[in-house]
Amino acid sequence: QVQLVESGGGLVQAGGSLRLSCAASGRTLSSDAMGWFRQAPGKERTFVAAINWNGGSTTYADSVKGRFTISRDNTKNTVYLQMDILRPEDTAVYYCNRVVGQNTAVYSWGQGTQVTVSS
Repeated sequence: QVQLVESGGGLVQAGGSLRLSCAASGRTLSSDAMGWFRQAPGKERTFVAAINWNGGSTTYADSVKGRFTISRDNTKNTVYLQMDILRPEDTAVYYCNRVVGQNTAVYSWGQGTQVTVSS
């Protein structure tokens, strides 16, 4: 059974940065495309970014392009999300997951990590 554990969230002022990590157990991620998603209070979960199996291709939601960077280290079975120039509207719980097709999540969701951006 795959377990995905997100970490690195916190409280930051607008304009600040955070780096999220997604560690996996129960499965090697090195052959999987992976994505980050977020869910703001009272809203649906939405796609943020995705990366292919070797890091050679990435995609981003328009709202985070130029500010967020997804990366991975297959030797550590970990995926990262570097978030810069954070805005209050980035406040959400952030989740990672394996993705297929049009960035459709595959596994059950983990607990996520809370990111709060103050103005």
